[in-house]
Amino acid sequence: MGPSDRVPPHLDPDRFACHRFDGRGFGQVYVRENPGGVPLLLVHGWPESKRIWWKVIEPLAAAGFEVIVPDLRGFGDSEIAPDGFADVPAHSRDLHALLRALGHDRAVLCGGDLGGPVIQDMALRFPDLTDRLVLFNSPLPFDKERMGAMRTRPPREAADYFVRQGTDPDGLAADLATPEQRRRYIATFYTSRFWAHPGAFLDGDAPLMGPYGGGRTIDFHTEPFGDAAKLRASFGGYESVFDPGRRSEAPLLARNESTRALLLFGPSDHVIYPDFDRMAAVVFPDHDGPHRLEDCGHFVPWEASGALVHKATSFCADLLAVP
Repeated sequence: MGPSDRVPPHLDPDRFACHRFDGRGFGQVYVRENPGGVPLLLVHGWPESKRIWWKVIEPLAAAGFEVIVPDLRGFGDSEIAPDGFADVPAHSRDLHALLRALGHDRAVLCGGDLGGPVIQDMALRFPDLTDRLVLFNSPLPFDKERMGAMRTRPPREAADYFVRQGTDPDGLAADLATPEQRRRYIATFYTSRFWAHPGAFLDGDAPLMGPYGGGRTIDFHTEPFGDAAKLRASFGGYESVFDPGRRSEAPLLARNESTRALLLFGPSDHVIYPDFDRMAAVVFPDHDGPHRLEDCGHFVPWEASGALVHKATSFCADLLAVP
């Protein structure tokens, strides 16, 4: 094996040991590094898996965190839940159960995209569990009075995927009939749809349109979505927006005046609100930031891994200093 054939650590799917939790009726797979540190739950979004955190797990553990990184139900290595739900409250209750099973009464919660509403729900649903929160590039509750003058809508042309996945998930799944088609579809969210900063997921020697829209980095992130059943299940969160019958219960998304939050924003993101940083400051009045991360888009843990580690460690310095 030559140097060019070696898998870099951040692209090695076996870099971290995985564990399984069965307490909610399905197998939820998670990484857990540095047990005994300050509990830090990292919650991925869509179309992601626990792999989106691969660059930050080791440095966060070295900083003193117990880093807990699950695949949400139906994503990555986790099983599809038999109750059929994939909405925010279902994920919220799953992760609460996981933290309690690991012996934690308090934890720092971190997430963006789908993971953002999940940790926002957790902070309101389980306030005694939530020590503080790290939020980036996430859906937010709309506060008409306080956000009326802000740019609160992403570009309309970026919403086609949202509508199709939410209203015609079976038709879309049928159109994506092969693993290659499914992975190529997911690759567009890392490349041509401009969620990420241009080039953030392209290897230096990779053409713009490789097998799935890039090189080994795109292969790494799209591989978990080659499975037809899991890709279809991952649309469940979008279905729950349009169809009340797809909700396990009402989500808790509202202004939170009691949880201290670190707010980060990758402004190259073409799918989230242009004024996400200002809006998040309204939702979390007790905040650090908002901090804009230049040359960064939607996928903050990958695109701005060093900044995320530094700012999260600084934000929790008082917790990390406790013996």
